[in-house]
Amino acid sequence: MKLRSSQWYAGQDRNAYIHRAWMRRGVPDDAFTGRPQIAIANTASDLTPCNTHLNEVAASVRNGVYEAGGIPLDLPVVSLGETQMRPTAMLWRNMAAMAAEELLRANPLDGVVLLGGCDKTIPSLLMAAASVGLPAVVVPGGPMLTGTFRGRPLGCGTDVWKLSEEVRGGTLTQDDFTRSESAMIRSRGHCNTMGTASTMALVAEALGTVVPGTAGTLAPDSRLLQAAHDSGRLAVEMVGADRRPGTFLTKASFHNAIVALAAIGGSTNAVVHLLAIAGRLGIDLTLDDFDRIGSRVPVLVDLQPAGRFLMEDFHRAGGLLAVLREVRDLLDPDALTVTGEPLVTYLEDAPVWDPEVIRTREQPLVAEGGIAVLRGNLAPDGALVKPAAASPHLLQHRGRALVFDSIEDFHARIDDPDLDVDADSVLVLRGCGPKGYPGMPEVSNMPLPKKLLEQGVRDMVRVCDGRMSGTAYGTVVLHVAPEAAAGGPLAVVRTGDTITLDVAARRIDVDIPDDELARRTPNKTTRDGFAAPRRGWERLYVDHVQQADTGADLDFLIGSSGSEVSRESH
Repeated sequence: MKLRSSQWYAGQDRNAYIHRAWMRRGVPDDAFTGRPQIAIANTASDLTPCNTHLNEVAASVRNGVYEAGGIPLDLPVVSLGETQMRPTAMLWRNMAAMAAEELLRANPLDGVVLLGGCDKTIPSLLMAAASVGLPAVVVPGGPMLTGTFRGRPLGCGTDVWKLSEEVRGGTLTQDDFTRSESAMIRSRGHCNTMGTASTMALVAEALGTVVPGTAGTLAPDSRLLQAAHDSGRLAVEMVGADRRPGTFLTKASFHNAIVALAAIGGSTNAVVHLLAIAGRLGIDLTLDDFDRIGSRVPVLVDLQPAGRFLMEDFHRAGGLLAVLREVRDLLDPDALTVTGEPLVTYLEDAPVWDPEVIRTREQPLVAEGGIAVLRGNLAPDGALVKPAAASPHLLQHRGRALVFDSIEDFHARIDDPDLDVDADSVLVLRGCGPKGYPGMPEVSNMPLPKKLLEQGVRDMVRVCDGRMSGTAYGTVVLHVAPEAAAGGPLAVVRTGDTITLDVAARRIDVDIPDDELARRTPNKTTRDGFAAPRRGWERLYVDHVQQADTGADLDFLIGSSGSEVSRESH
């Protein structure tokens, strides 16, 4: 088999000389003659705290590549830290994917190992790999160990939301809240709840892009380094077999990913990421597929934010393969993995070791808890709600809208003691979609009004065109499309309008006649809240980003360009 990298290194002309000579820094002579060149696309960064340990993981990948006869090459790529970046890491997911794609295409590479962990890192790397088409395998960085505070476990993210609301409600002191901070993050690794980072690692495995049995391995666990070593060896094998993403990622793969997403009670953010990855592969995946395939799947994993336990418990209880074994009849048996074998072949020896953490099919956490897709005159192109994280009594609800034109407007007014709000009100926040913010931030799980918290209220119906953290909870309708800034009906909802939510019927409506809704125009305050960048990435993003219902990718990045580079550099 002729390696792609031979286009750089083979021959005796001046260009081949240049390519080889600048890479001769301690490598053997045969490094350039028939040995696959494997990039280790590494998102380690001190500013992405969930990924800081990936340099150690990369070292194990490197050893595996060498052992299998390949040449490992460190390739730092754009790293997006969810907790640090403003206005939102999602603003740069597409940029990270574009940059990684171009680096993989432009360099003398035959395959790649993708190292990610924090929310946007695995999605952006998979989008890149899908578009460039080199053999690729993902190694997820893994969740952190469980921290404890005052004798009880802390869920990273989820307990931040809960404890902060208790402070606002007067049931927890500010001093105790601050003391919990040092216990929240116990070790290296990403969030230990079923947030977006855990979800995307597990969904990537269900999709077929991770060595089965790897996702969910804890970041400090030595077995993660073993899996990284094995993945390095596998990357070399994949090059030899010409096993590219397009050869094993099919509609069946996405079917299995959706089943897994529902069964684990995963983050709503996975929907927008899976849609974007499918778009790069040319696979026709729609919001309706998520409802059709996943909405009736039982939630089997009793993890925060929908349940009680954390990722350390999940791994101990059997992990993803044990979950998938319980729903094997719902999986597509033809879907393949990076190993070349079908996903279902790995389920034979995957018992559930703790049925409290991973429930059996007969005793699910939620009988039908998959992500539900809503439509109606408030969301013509769709919106999402996660029933497993919602309050059952609010899944059918009518209430008076209380509208906020921006997140700044929300923060300025939500704790006003004179705010005209009660427990039946529907909080509406707009201007938070891909174009409007820009970047579609995690602000949809709006904190409740302080005066209602003091009355004991802990959930309300909330509606927004933005996203929410996968660690968040509550009866939140999010990803409303079209967003307000793209001309969606959310832009013209007014305080006092009646909003009807009926999850069973898959509806979200504002009780206004169609002709009146069509006549309304956004007020000046609403329009002034929309992003209007003048230059740089934000300008490019706002001008070209698509809506949440198709994955919020840039319009000119849909599809792929392959791995061919036709012109020389000298």
